[in-house]
Amino acid sequence: MATWGLPPCGQLPSVGPVMAPPPLPPPPPARVFAELLPPPAPPAAAAAGESEAPRGPGAPPGWREVRVSGSAELSAAPDRATVTMRLSSRKGEAGAARSSVARRLDYVAQAARQRGGVPENNVTVTKNFSRIDKAYKMEAEVCITFSDFGKMQDVCNLLVEKLDSSVIISPPHFYHTLETVDALRRQVCLAAVGSAQQKAQEVCQLFGQSLGKPLLIREEEVKEWEGHPESHMASFSDSPSLQQRLQSATIYASSRVFAVFEIKGDRKRKRAALLNLS
Repeated sequence: MATWGLPPCGQLPSVGPVMAPPPLPPPPPARVFAELLPPPAPPAAAAAGESEAPRGPGAPPGWREVRVSGSAELSAAPDRATVTMRLSSRKGEAGAARSSVARRLDYVAQAARQRGGVPENNVTVTKNFSRIDKAYKMEAEVCITFSDFGKMQDVCNLLVEKLDSSVIISPPHFYHTLETVDALRRQVCLAAVGSAQQKAQEVCQLFGQSLGKPLLIREEEVKEWEGHPESHMASFSDSPSLQQRLQSATIYASSRVFAVFEIKGDRKRKRAALLNLS
């Protein structure tokens, strides 16, 4: 027979202090993404105790609606880039300094036109002529705006190869035209509305209902920012690459809308069923 070891009578085994379990965290707040309900009754109907009221003259008494929210986020890469090039020459004679810079300016303009397909109005040239001690110094700055970034790289590489250190090319500055920003704002709003409509459609299908026409669409929140948040987490070097510059210049936009859609009644289906029976 198995025996169990027990402490002597009157003695209890020593135990540590009993710790109460930690309190449970409160549940997260519920998020309502859609609701199906009748429209609010007007004051006269509410005073009479009616729960549903037509929306307007001729609306059926059983008119119902679904209220949903929709959101979207889109991005747009920059569509323009400006490259600044600096040329200079220091000579003992004024004519020699001017002609040295002029020859290189002609070559830069030719490369931008032939290799980059850049029109003349996208090329800006500023010149500065000065005298330092007993020499003359000619300086020129060329700003070229590109819409094709591949051709931009081809032009810059060609000028570095042919002109060497006689030209200083700054890193490109990327930006967006107003048309691109406006298009992004419209697209993100439409995408949010489409999300709300799709959500309302799925809710109605879940309950065997048919989605009707929109009754209200309101844009409640719009946000815009430059550069994706994840890209800022990575520490860029002092000379970021072309792709890193493009990521930093990319703009993002988000939109959140509130929409109310009508829920179609079953009158048409009942009428069609009666006609088929007859």
